[in-house]
Amino acid sequence: MSRRVWIWSLSLSVPRGGSFFFAKVALDTLGPLTVVFCRVALASIALNLLSPLRRDAPWRTYFAMGALNNVVPFALIFWGQTHIASGLVSILNATTPLFTVLVAHALTNDEKMTGAKVAAVLAGFAGVAVLIGADAFARPAGNGWGQVACLAAALSYAFAGIYGRRFRAMGIAPLDAAGGQVTASSVLILPIMMMVEQPWTLGALPPASTWAALAGLALLSTALAYVLYFRILAAAGATNLPLVTLLIPVTSILLGSSFLDERLEVRHLAGMAMIGLGLAIIDGRIARLMRAAK
Repeated sequence: MSRRVWIWSLSLSVPRGGSFFFAKVALDTLGPLTVVFCRVALASIALNLLSPLRRDAPWRTYFAMGALNNVVPFALIFWGQTHIASGLVSILNATTPLFTVLVAHALTNDEKMTGAKVAAVLAGFAGVAVLIGADAFARPAGNGWGQVACLAAALSYAFAGIYGRRFRAMGIAPLDAAGGQVTASSVLILPIMMMVEQPWTLGALPPASTWAALAGLALLSTALAYVLYFRILAAAGATNLPLVTLLIPVTSILLGSSFLDERLEVRHLAGMAMIGLGLAIIDGRIARLMRAAK
């Protein structure tokens, strides 16, 4: 990736890493689906104010992307966060590039599996095994399933990265693509949220901390983040795009340990290191270092 794209990726890692922190705060008083709806609806309003959607917008594409990139992964991640720490969620989210390698191999003609990518996937998923641990489902209720939900969200993101390549081919600007998908996501999640969680039954309004967390989640971690997301996707491709997930746990872990009193175990950090090794192999820097050393 070019220096410009790396700068975009570093910039994207901060609001995306903060999303796990913002969500954890909001989930103290709201259900996962309600948080999903507030996130995409508020982001939709902000993005449509910046760039109103055209009447001839490709709604079928927006709805498909919204489901793969917002509704499904957000719901799984937020449910997972009700059972496990936000820092651990962000580490599991870092498996997205590994899933993307597999999905790209199956669904594209120009991003096929190579020997290096096979090694990357093996190293990364070995890290996942270490991270989750053999006793995952013997721990407190929901702990193991919370981790599985976050891995399923990473798989959904992988499909979204491949599907989202068509926006460039269709000539859709990053701002329009971001606004279109969160608008479609709002329409998709609204009836599900109303049937399942019925947030109007909560009684008292949520505290100011919840509203602040929702604002950060929608405006920084969604609206701003997706503008950067589609710029990176157009410039660097589906396989390189998720490399930013390696940077996200740094922000998430710092916020979780500083404000939420979260602590990660040694095996979580060991698993993250192995996932990081897999991502470094995908990026090609391991091969470059080996060639330079000869």
